[in-house]
Amino acid sequence: MAKTHAPAGRGGEKVVTTNRKAYHDYHIEEEIEAGIVLTGTEIKSIRAGRVNLRDAYARFENGELWLVGMHISPYEQAGSYFQHDPDRPRKLLVHRNELAYLRSRVEAKGYTLVPLRLVLRKGLAKVDLGVARGKKLYDKREALAERDARREMERALRQR
Repeated sequence: MAKTHAPAGRGGEKVVTTNRKAYHDYHIEEEIEAGIVLTGTEIKSIRAGRVNLRDAYARFENGELWLVGMHISPYEQAGSYFQHDPDRPRKLLVHRNELAYLRSRVEAKGYTLVPLRLVLRKGLAKVDLGVARGKKLYDKREALAERDARREMERALRQR
């Protein structure tokens, strides 16, 4: 019997949270991994799974990439002096050539950077960013109809 996920501290990967809304609202064209600059209480809250990526996005500011709108709940075991601001912008760490590539893609009309997953890889917090283009309302309806049709087919096959 094979393990699906190894513990995060021993070279494995643990998905902390996913942004399911991003897959519903955007066409994801490609994904890039980025590190995050965090404080001590933030990483402890992330390891406890107290993160929300729903309304987050990444933007360029002064030649750097920042993640805005990600909510990391305060760490309950820490005192009030050590607490972090739950909604502060967090700097993302990517290679210089990836930064230039992402900037050129985002400056193209209709593209944005959306966080898709927050993962602990080898004990470090990483964000998988998606280069995305917004879906139109009819695209969302089409995706819902397709998913419902697939469910109906699976249900019919199971009943046989």
